[in-house]
Amino acid sequence: MGKYLSIIVFGFSLVAEVAASKKPNVLFIAVDDLRDWVGFMGGYKGKVHTPHMDELASRGTAFLNAHTAAPVCCPSRAAVMSGLLPSTSGIYNNGHWWKPNLPKLVTLPEHFRRNGYLAVGAGKIFHHTAGNNPPAIWDEYHRLVFNDDAFSRSSGRYLTLYPYTKRKSVPSEFPYSGIRLYSPEVDWGVLPKKEKEMDDYQTVKFCTDFLARKHHKPFFLACGIFHPHLPWYVPKKYLDLYPVDQVCLPEVLKQDLKDVPAAGQKMALRKKQDLEKVRAAKKWKPAVAHYLASVTYADARVGQLLKGLDQSDYAKNTIIVLWSDHGWHFGEKEHWHKRTLWEVCTRVPFIVAAPEIRKSRQVSHQPVSLIDIYPTLIELCGLTKRPRLDGLSLVPLLENPRALRGEPAVTVSEDRHVSVVDNRYRFILYRDGSQELYDRKDDPHEWNNRAADLKLKEVKQRLSAFVPKKWAKPALGKNAFQFNPQSYKWKHKETGQVIEGGREP
Repeated sequence: MGKYLSIIVFGFSLVAEVAASKKPNVLFIAVDDLRDWVGFMGGYKGKVHTPHMDELASRGTAFLNAHTAAPVCCPSRAAVMSGLLPSTSGIYNNGHWWKPNLPKLVTLPEHFRRNGYLAVGAGKIFHHTAGNNPPAIWDEYHRLVFNDDAFSRSSGRYLTLYPYTKRKSVPSEFPYSGIRLYSPEVDWGVLPKKEKEMDDYQTVKFCTDFLARKHHKPFFLACGIFHPHLPWYVPKKYLDLYPVDQVCLPEVLKQDLKDVPAAGQKMALRKKQDLEKVRAAKKWKPAVAHYLASVTYADARVGQLLKGLDQSDYAKNTIIVLWSDHGWHFGEKEHWHKRTLWEVCTRVPFIVAAPEIRKSRQVSHQPVSLIDIYPTLIELCGLTKRPRLDGLSLVPLLENPRALRGEPAVTVSEDRHVSVVDNRYRFILYRDGSQELYDRKDDPHEWNNRAADLKLKEVKQRLSAFVPKKWAKPALGKNAFQFNPQSYKWKHKETGQVIEGGREP
C-alpha cells in the first residue's frame, strides 16, 4: 500500500497513548443509500435539512472525497466490515453471502471482540436480507424486521429473503406513489404510522438504551439506519420541508452517454424503464422530494443517537464514525438507481470524530475509501493488527487533513469494472478494455470523457496502476447452499459442508 507524503511528529505515538489510557468506545453509524445530498457536502443545489450530520461533521473530520468500495449494498458493506475490496474477497453482488464463502474471515465486530470489546449492533450493518448478518459475531443484536413495509416483503421470493418479517396484506393505498415500478419496494409516500413506531426509530432506541446502561468493557456499537433506502416512507412533517415546486432536480445532459463505452451504457441503462416511467408520470420531482425527506428523517435518527451518546457516561471517550454504503442516481447519466461507477454513486458521506485527535471542524479532500475504516479503527483503538487488509489507516489525515495521500480510491462493480479516483481525476476501466477519464475539477458532472485525450495519457497510466492485478473468483451464489434462518447454518449442497453462523443472540 502507498504511503502518506507528509510527516507528522508526535510527542508519543497514538497507539501508545491508547494503550496507556482507557480504551475508547466506538459508535459506528451506517446510513443506507445516502448520496452527497447532505449539508456539509453541498451536493444538493437547494436547501437540504441535515443539522445533526452537519453538527457531527463539525465535531471531527469530514472526508469530502470518500468513495465506496462497491456501488451496491451487499459488497459495499462486506468490504467495510472485512477491510477487503470485492476483488480480494469475491463478494461482488447482493447474491453473495460472505459467511459460507469466507468462513474464516474476521470481520470488524469480531476483531473488536477478540480485543476485549463488546460488539453490539442494530439495524442494517451488513446487507439486510437473511443470511448476511450471523448472530455469532455479535454479543447482542437488534434485527431490522421491516415492520414499516412488511406488506411489500410478504409474498413470492420475499418470503425467503425476509423470513423474520411478520406478514401483512397489501394496503389498498399501495402504491402510495401512484406508480408501479420494478419492485414493490420502489415506492414513496406518507404512512399512517407514528414516528416512534417506525423501524429506524426502534433501531436507534435500542442503541440509546444500550448507551444508558453501565458496561464493564469498552464497546463497538453499530447502528444501521435504513433510510434513505427505498421505500421512501416518511412522516409528513419531513415531507413538508420539501414542497414539490421548490425541489431542485439534478443537472442532466442530453445524450450524456454518447461518449460512454458500450459497457458503461449497459450499466447506466439497467433501470431505464423506471426512469422513463417516472418522467412520463411527472413523478420526478415528487420522488426527489421523498428522497430528501428520507434523508432528513435519517438525520433526525442520527440526532436521536447523538443525544443518547451525549447524555451517557461515554460521551467523552467514544469515537464516532458515520458512513454511507453508496449513492443514488436520479437521472444523471440517464440512470435511476445505484450500481454505477460515476461520482453520484461512488462518492459518499464519511465522518470520523475521535476524542484522541482533539480536533474539530476539519475537512479532507484527499481520496479515501470506506475500506480504510477497519485499519483506522485498529489504530485509533490500539487493537492488534490484521494482516492483508486492503485499506489504509486514516489517522495521518485525522491529525493533518492537508496531508497528501499516495493512493487513490478504488471502486469495483459487480461486473468487475473498476473506477479509480484521485484528488482530481476519475479513471474507469471496463472488463472489455474500454475506458473513461474525467477531470472532476473542471468537469464535476463527468460529462466529458477524455480517455482518448493524449494530453492525459500519463494520468491514465498513473491511475491504471491501481486497478487490481488479481481478481478473486466470484463467491458461490445463494443457490449453492441450503440456509436455515433459525439456526443460522448453511449447508453446501454439493459437498455437504455445514457452516455455523450461530444461534439467535
